[in-house]
Amino acid sequence: MRKVPNEDLERLLPDEYRQATKLPVVLVLDNIRSLNNIGSVFRTADAFRVEKIFLCGITATPPHRDIHKTALGATESVPWEYSKATREAVEQLKAMGYSILAIEQAEGSVMLNELRLDRSGKFALVFGSEVGGVADDVLAISDMAVEIPQFGTKHSLNIAVSAGVVIWQMFLELGLE
Repeated sequence: MRKVPNEDLERLLPDEYRQATKLPVVLVLDNIRSLNNIGSVFRTADAFRVEKIFLCGITATPPHRDIHKTALGATESVPWEYSKATREAVEQLKAMGYSILAIEQAEGSVMLNELRLDRSGKFALVFGSEVGGVADDVLAISDMAVEIPQFGTKHSLNIAVSAGVVIWQMFLELGLE
């Protein structure tokens, strides 16, 4: 067994990436403090061809060296937009026909492993701050809360890890056309 060299991985070139079919998913980052987490989310979004990332509130925006350190260029391939208010971004996405899925431990939440989606739909995944989670006013207008099952002693996962787990499950559910 040997590692496959990068040049043999057959990854898309930047122009090919821009033209490629995207997963019908956008990400909404609600007041994320860690620049490394933001960069990691960009990199994961690139890997699974997420449509776009909305950076909201105090969430930092590219270019920034600490975002770049973990994004490794994904800020150039994944479209992004800044919104001062997360609720406004979510309302805009809702008006555009996206189902809003707050990734949060909440009453009535659906466990990620039990989530079943309409393959013809479009989805916005809202990830909350490292301390407070998804803001209450955003949770209130979400179509559903989705919870990642956990079996240890900790109450939550790091936001970049949560994004990776949920995006992977969305990829399995929806696939790429």
